[in-house]
Amino acid sequence: MRYHDLVYGNFNITEPVILELLNSPALKRLKGVNQGGYRPLLVKPGAKLVKKEHNRFSHSAGVCLLLYKYGAPIEEQIAGLIHDVSHSVFSHCIDYALDAGNGKEQNHQDNSHDSYVKKTDIPKILKKHGFDLKYILDDKNFPLKEKTIPDLCADRIDYILREAVIFEELSSRQAQELLNNLLALNNGWVFKNFAAAKKYAELFFTMNTRYYSSLFPTAVMFLTAGGLLKYALQKKYLNHNDLYSTDSAVLKKIKKFLNRDQHLRLLWRRMNDKNSVSQNRRSYDARIFCKSRIVDPLFLDQGKIKRLSQKLPSWGKVVKQELKPKQYFLKFN
Repeated sequence: MRYHDLVYGNFNITEPVILELLNSPALKRLKGVNQGGYRPLLVKPGAKLVKKEHNRFSHSAGVCLLLYKYGAPIEEQIAGLIHDVSHSVFSHCIDYALDAGNGKEQNHQDNSHDSYVKKTDIPKILKKHGFDLKYILDDKNFPLKEKTIPDLCADRIDYILREAVIFEELSSRQAQELLNNLLALNNGWVFKNFAAAKKYAELFFTMNTRYYSSLFPTAVMFLTAGGLLKYALQKKYLNHNDLYSTDSAVLKKIKKFLNRDQHLRLLWRRMNDKNSVSQNRRSYDARIFCKSRIVDPLFLDQGKIKRLSQKLPSWGKVVKQELKPKQYFLKFN
């Protein structure tokens, strides 16, 4: 199977279990789940989002290909490929629909991952090809695929490079240059030099502050899209199974009730009008948190592995600050 990836280029995928998983209903569903949430995150004018896939499938495949590119065992490639199958529609908006920690952690998908996978066609596929589901689901077995923040892992490497290219914060050539300066060493990710580690860390900071934990559009999107999903569930316009369909299927179902429910129409307008809300600490309708992400990458310095913050102490202060959830006070206009 020939596969073109936005970040890593062309691949000829031949591994039977990977091919079958890529064509499974569980993975194909992710093509209809936007990576950012309800809508593509706002980017600078002129960004050609329509030409670039921005969904959970392309990210999942990307993590798998990254692990393959750096020689990870097939079990780790499988774990990377299926790591996001439990994402609901609108991705992390679900954390706000279900009031899961008010968005501080955005971990609903992680908490439901194992139980969700067991309900899909994935266990049958893995058994057919001789792989142990329990082993695949245990992240402790896969240090390249998963590490605790602020360390690098395949998931963080892929989504930063992928979305930076999509949002035109980085060119494909620049993404490739960073990859060319990256090593899989001692069960971890290590940049070849200080300059590459610093460039990636600064890119991560930019993506986090402009998109992942920003007031506009992210906090507003989480509040309004999460609020719409929550209300639709309460009114039984949606059921639990709908959450694990696709974004377009859920929107189509909700639209059927717009003419008969005035409050639903209000929530719909708020979700689709970027001017519907502003920040007001003194008088607000909702206080909302956004998970904040940052990395402190490793790099080689005269043959020794060091952290960026060891060479650049000021980065340690950035990491400490950015690991705190961002808090916003939103007032509907």
